Amino acid sequence: MSTEILIIDDNIDIRNIINDLIIEAGYKTRLAANYNQALIEIDKKLPDVAIIDVKLDKGDNDGLELLSHIKNKDQNIPVIIITGHANIEMAIKALKSGAFEFIEKPFNQERLLNFINRAVENINLKNKNKEFESKLFYSYDLIGVSDNIKNIKDQISKISISESRIFINGPTGSGKELIARKIHKESKRQKGPFVILNGALLDIKKYELELFGEENVNGSISYGALEKSSEGILLIDEVSEIPLETQSKILRVLIDQKFKRINGTHDISVNVRIICSSSKDIKKEIQIGNFREDLYHRLNVFEINIEPLKNRVSDIPFLVEYFSKKISSNYNLKKLNIDTNNDYLLNYEWPGNIRELRNLIERIAILSPDNSDKVSSIIKESLKSPDIKISSVENSLSIPLKEARENFEKEYLTTQLKKFNGNISRTADFIGMERSALHRKLKGLGVKELD
Repeated sequence: MSTEILIIDDNIDIRNIINDLIIEAGYKTRLAANYNQALIEIDKKLPDVAIIDVKLDKGDNDGLELLSHIKNKDQNIPVIIITGHANIEMAIKALKSGAFEFIEKPFNQERLLNFINRAVENINLKNKNKEFESKLFYSYDLIGVSDNIKNIKDQISKISISESRIFINGPTGSGKELIARKIHKESKRQKGPFVILNGALLDIKKYELELFGEENVNGSISYGALEKSSEGILLIDEVSEIPLETQSKILRVLIDQKFKRINGTHDISVNVRIICSSSKDIKKEIQIGNFREDLYHRLNVFEINIEPLKNRVSDIPFLVEYFSKKISSNYNLKKLNIDTNNDYLLNYEWPGNIRELRNLIERIAILSPDNSDKVSSIIKESLKSPDIKISSVENSLSIPLKEARENFEKEYLTTQLKKFNGNISRTADFIGMERSALHRKLKGLGVKELD
C-alpha cells in the first residue's frame, strides 16, 4: 500500500509545489487549505505523514493545534512543520509538541524531500516493529508445568468459546496480556480486532474520549476503543486505574449494551467482548472505595489468577529454555547456552516476573557471550542483590554452626521443592535422598510440603 502524505497549507502555490514534489517522489497525497478542512481529513483517515503550515486561517499557531490533534490520535505519525514566520521559540515549541522536523519558508525543495523520505522511513520502521511485536506476542505460548499454569491453560480452553466477560488478576509482567491474546486467538471472535486500552497510561481527562470517542463540531468523528473493538475483544488493562465517574458510565454500557459518543446524540450499539486485568488487589480497591463493587461483579463473570514467577519456580527452567530458542531465532543466532537450573535464576525473587526473565534472555542474546562462564557472569551481574547477600553472610557468621547448617538446609530444600513443583519423589531423586528420609527431614526443619 502506497504511503499517503497530508499537506496542510493555506497558500495554494505552496500546496501545489509540495504536492508535485511528493507525487514525483512516488507518494500519494491529500490536501487541506485551512484548519477545518485539515480536521476533516485527519479525522476521516490518519495520514502516514503530515506536512503542516504553522499559521493557517484560525489563529497564529493553529498548525500546532493540528499537530497536537494528530499526536493525540497516534504518537507515531511524523509531522513536518513549515512556516514563514520562524523563530527559535516556535521551533522549540513545535519539536516539544512532537514535530518530526521544522523547516522555514522559502524552503529548499531537496531539503524538504529529504525530511519527507526520512519521515516515511521512520513510520515504516515503526509499523514493521509493531507488526513484528504483535506477531511475536501472538506466537508466544504459556509455558510452564506448575499447577497454576496448567489450571490457566485448562481455563482458557473452556472459556474461549464462550462470550463471558473475564477478569485477569496478576502482578505486572506476569503474562496477563498474553492470556487475553490466547483467549482471543481461540475464540469465535478471532477474526475480529483485539484492542488494548491501558488504564494506567491514560491521562485522567481522556478516559471517556478513548473509550467512547467523540463527535466533533465540524461533523467529523473520533472513534473510541469500544467501536474500534467491535466484533472483537477489548482488553481494559489496569482497569482499577479508571476514575469512579467513568466506571459508572462503563457499568451503564454493560447494562444497556449501548452508549453515546462525547457530544453525540445517537446511541451506538455495543458488540464487543470485554476482558479486564489488574495488578492491584481489586477487592482491596473496592474496600477503600477506589473501584465500584457492582462494576466488578459485571466484569468478573469468569476469573483467572496468575501467580508471580517467584511462586512458580518449577516453570523457570522451561521458560529459560523456551525464550532461549525463541529469542536466538529472532536474532538469527545459534541457540543460547544457558544452564536452566542456574541457582541465581531459581533463587531470584523476579519482581518483574516473566517480562524481567525474557528481558534477561534478550540481554544475553544481544551480548552474545561465547561460553557458559560468560553467560553465568551476565546472569549474576543482572540479578545480584549485594545488600541481601552481605546481610545473609553476616547473619550466618553470628550464629552457631548447627543453626547455620539448618538454615542452609531449609533454604536449599525449599528451593528444590519449588523447582520440582512440590513433587517429593523427584526432589528426593535429585538431591540423593530416600523419599521417606526427605519427609522426615522436612518435618524436622519445619518446612511445609507444597500442595
